[in-house]
Amino acid sequence: MNRYPLWKYIVIGVALLIGVFYTLPNFFAEVPAVQVSTSKSNVKIDASTLQTVEEALKAANVPYRGETVDATGVKVRFADPDTQLKAKDVLQAKLNPDPNNPNYIVALNLLSSSPRWLAKIGALPMYLGLDLRGGVHFLLQVDMKAALDKAADRYTTDIRSLLREKKVIYAGIAREGQNVRSVFAMRASARARFMRSIRHSRICSSGRSKPAANPGWSRI
Repeated sequence: MNRYPLWKYIVIGVALLIGVFYTLPNFFAEVPAVQVSTSKSNVKIDASTLQTVEEALKAANVPYRGETVDATGVKVRFADPDTQLKAKDVLQAKLNPDPNNPNYIVALNLLSSSPRWLAKIGALPMYLGLDLRGGVHFLLQVDMKAALDKAADRYTTDIRSLLREKKVIYAGIAREGQNVRSVFAMRASARARFMRSIRHSRICSSGRSKPAANPGWSRI
């Protein structure tokens, strides 16, 4: 049976104990947070910035679970995402009264909920990359008004090019909201040629054409 000196067992035990101790922060879950930083060299992040953040949150009755200030900025932790979003709006309005010239960057973040005394001795959690966190999730919303306006502009240009190609004489083409109005100088004959041309073009497949009450113009 192999026998080793006692001091070797003590060293192994101490190393294991330290390893387990510095692994503890990884067992604490991440909580929603708001981070305040700046990209301007003449703006400093210090204790006065932290005090301003605390006063703004207290004035808006936004509860928070803890706050810290370091070289990267001020970080405030919250209990849930709803409180986090409310705090972001409050701090954005307080720290950047002029939206066109913001001095601070107020961003959403995630921070470990491990106790402060662990962080003070350097026991920090292992930060995972986006691939290990499950990636990034985006929620996209279509601006329907802008999309329809661009479509109307595109139809206006396409119709003008089509009329020139078919040598159809027209008095004018203009937008009316999300519609395109074509005015013809030759009345019924020009409009009939226009309707025949547009039915065989790509415009008809993406839009719709209908005659108006005035026989001198048509609306798309």
